[in-house]
Amino acid sequence: MTTRAVSRPLISTALCATLAVALTSATAIGPATSIATAEAPAAAADGAAGIGDAYWPLDGNGGIDVARYEIANRYAFDTKRLAGRTRVELTATTDLSSFSLDFLLDVDKVTVDGEKAAFTRSDGGHELRITPAAPLTAGSRHAVVVTYADKPGKYAYAGERNWLADAHEVVTMNEPHMAPWWFPANDHPLDKAIVDVKIRVPNGREVVSNGKLRGRTVGKAATTWHWRADEPMAPYLAFFAAGDFTLAQGKHRGLPWLVAVSEGLSANDQKASMRLMKRTPAVVAWLEKDLGDYPFSVVGGLTTSLDPGFALENQTRPTYPAVGGSYTSLVVHELAHQWFGDDIAVQQWRDIWLNEGFASFMEWRYSETHGERSGKAILKSYYDTMAAGSEFWKVTVADPGADKVFDGAIYGRGAMTLQALRNRVGDDTFWRILRTWIHEQRGGNGATEEFEEVAGRVSGQDLRGFFTAWLRTPSKPAATADNGLA
Repeated sequence: MTTRAVSRPLISTALCATLAVALTSATAIGPATSIATAEAPAAAADGAAGIGDAYWPLDGNGGIDVARYEIANRYAFDTKRLAGRTRVELTATTDLSSFSLDFLLDVDKVTVDGEKAAFTRSDGGHELRITPAAPLTAGSRHAVVVTYADKPGKYAYAGERNWLADAHEVVTMNEPHMAPWWFPANDHPLDKAIVDVKIRVPNGREVVSNGKLRGRTVGKAATTWHWRADEPMAPYLAFFAAGDFTLAQGKHRGLPWLVAVSEGLSANDQKASMRLMKRTPAVVAWLEKDLGDYPFSVVGGLTTSLDPGFALENQTRPTYPAVGGSYTSLVVHELAHQWFGDDIAVQQWRDIWLNEGFASFMEWRYSETHGERSGKAILKSYYDTMAAGSEFWKVTVADPGADKVFDGAIYGRGAMTLQALRNRVGDDTFWRILRTWIHEQRGGNGATEEFEEVAGRVSGQDLRGFFTAWLRTPSKPAATADNGLA
């Protein structure tokens, strides 16, 4: 299975195997109340169509801070049609005459605080521009309700066609974009929010989403499944899967877990996948030894019968393709993301190595603590095997560009950077750096420069040359002690 391009995380895992052979907006608010004045403020303006990320300028939106999404959708498997409404609780961060949400589907109606609002499409259809009946004043809180119905599979954005479904199953998993295919969002990791999900499907089908199952309402022909996570999340980490699933759940050291496996898989694949999914709570307990307490109130995983080509770290419940029962390193990778990527989200997408490099390094850590190669040995294998002229070294890890955010170097060279740092500062200091990073950034967003500052402060060393060599120089670092290679 390691020869198949199954997962973005598997890029690094497969490459390791080859080398061996060779300020959060997280607060939920109560009922939305507007304190906007009846008259338009003089400074009221249109909110920006993007939050300011250089890689995807239209991701997220200016002028708003979302606290909560309440999603209520129904899905028809035969037509692949999704319909519903989403209530968005937000605060205006500046005086606004209009604002945008990221959404692709056909919209029937928009209201702001119960009043009908005008809306238009702009920028290729990805931006839903909303003009409320009265301008919003900075600091005022509002409830925006968007009603819609469409076939998500029709749409593409940023070169991506992310809707994954067949006649029997659907799963909303992708990165860096997924939310706009099924709910209107401020779609950037800088704006985390509580996500409450209700999905109605025909009776006899299951729905799995983030967090805890809050309820299930069975009607004559359809069942509504209600899921909600306790902690805020970046919009792309929200997901639902619907179809025929076998669910298993329990508690491990007080942490509730729930896993699901698609019944669309063969009998053997179902057994193997359930065996792998049930390793989830034990892997979390192992990660806690190095990283501290798991950051969320529930954990789990889901294996789909569809073929996404990757696994994804959806918050509290990663999603996986069928990879067999022994691919624990993949589970390690996705669960490590619960700390690195989910709890601590990227500040900008250029900082993606803080997600993928860290999760890949924890695969190396799992290897060395389970009787296999040490992180130091894996680093040496990478370094010795990759020729200086390889494309691997030409990626600038700290700013790879939008077309290379999931390049193998982000995983492999990112993990190498951490192991080289470990070699440079010593084991005890290295783990203090990681735990300090987790403690100081918990629940928020992190940038590469911030991690470099933490590493220098905790170690008491001048690491500027080290990070320049590993993260900002598109060439193979010299094999020196300063670079953690001697």
